[in-house]
Amino acid sequence: MLSLGESQNLFRCTIRTATGDVLLGLLRNHSCLDTAASSLDGASVVVWTKNPAEAAMALVELDGIVGRLVLCPPGIGPDLLAHVMEIAEANAVVSDQPRPDEAGAATWIRCQRDLQPAARPARTRETEWVLLTSGTTGLPKLVAHTLASLTDAIRVEASPCMRCSMGCSSLVWSTFYDIRRYGGLQIFLRAALTGAPLVLPDSQEPVGDFLARAAACGITHLSGTPSHWRAALMHPGAKSISPRYVRLSGEIADQAILNNLSAAYPKAQVIHAFASTEAGVAFEVTDGLAGFPDHYIESLKGVEMKMEDGSMRLRSNRLATRYLNHDAPPLRSADGFVDTGDLVERRDGRYFFMGRRDGVINIGGFKVHPEEVEAVINRYPGVFVSLVRTRRSPITGAVVTADVALRSGEKGGPELARELLGFCRSSLAGHKVPAVVKFVPQIAISETGKLIRNG
Repeated sequence: MLSLGESQNLFRCTIRTATGDVLLGLLRNHSCLDTAASSLDGASVVVWTKNPAEAAMALVELDGIVGRLVLCPPGIGPDLLAHVMEIAEANAVVSDQPRPDEAGAATWIRCQRDLQPAARPARTRETEWVLLTSGTTGLPKLVAHTLASLTDAIRVEASPCMRCSMGCSSLVWSTFYDIRRYGGLQIFLRAALTGAPLVLPDSQEPVGDFLARAAACGITHLSGTPSHWRAALMHPGAKSISPRYVRLSGEIADQAILNNLSAAYPKAQVIHAFASTEAGVAFEVTDGLAGFPDHYIESLKGVEMKMEDGSMRLRSNRLATRYLNHDAPPLRSADGFVDTGDLVERRDGRYFFMGRRDGVINIGGFKVHPEEVEAVINRYPGVFVSLVRTRRSPITGAVVTADVALRSGEKGGPELARELLGFCRSSLAGHKVPAVVKFVPQIAISETGKLIRNG
């Protein structure tokens, strides 16, 4: 498949949003652009839209025609847009927003749902798809993929549930992710390649409103980060949906969230997948347990895995090709592997994710992985989610602290804090036990659906 527009299933796909449905089938002989797509042959185009459905239409129209498509996720303001355009050497911007001064001399193309009749142009190019990393510090890197690398996991590694659903008319996909980030784009492509409806959250849509729409649309397959799912489960609207396929990725899926989802949706297949913008989709775990079996290192289809210095490294057809940023390091090592930066530990025939290499806390010369401490705290009865960070200490340099959100009806206090710390001491080395526990009403997540660890 050279371009997305060549998929026949694509034109059966309907995107459902809070502001109405978008039928991708109309793009066979209509256009959402106020400029002929053929005039952009070979161009480098930035897609900068407020609404995800408009972005999806632009991707369908332009893939196979333009030389490069850059997907800007929410939160990219005019200043950062100018930065992205410079790195991508953009000739044009497709947008549903007014043109800012920062756009410079680039051609500004209006994208809208009021489609106009248009001839279907020839699609002869392999378009470079570019996504932005969701790093917590500094400017994002621009990561280049091809449509083949983005869809390889969908075609090659579909789970049993996915395989039986490929031609299933009752399949309805949905995701908490934005489709302009890697996790959400994967779900959009799954829906597009199967012809299934796709229910998307709108920007800033309250979780309760989204869950109500998802329920009304009869969603069957729903994906998000563990933090997305925790936020959803805390809302009464979580009881209104009945998915048969629940997918987690983007953060470590600890045993507590897997158990909570299995309890909330007993008829659903609960799976967690490892994927990153640079490495693509590596694998999914279907046994309901945190971590992954150690035999995955030898048995993954289409993916090579190895561990070096405790870090997981991957090589496959799903890897990104390069960073566009001139000051970025090489994306792949000399042997073609991507260092994910995710640290793992092998115990009893299974690998467990410990956290990110760049997220390690140093406590008096000892290393602490915040995610490891959080996984222990989250297992304690009454705890819903926790966030472990560091605080300066004049003696050790830093101490571990924990913000803890409790389940509805549970009340925090000094006695519960002491019990929780005792539970931590029974499972963790002394330097990993939080020095301070603070009970909070909720823990914020970022636009990417991840815990906000800095700031």
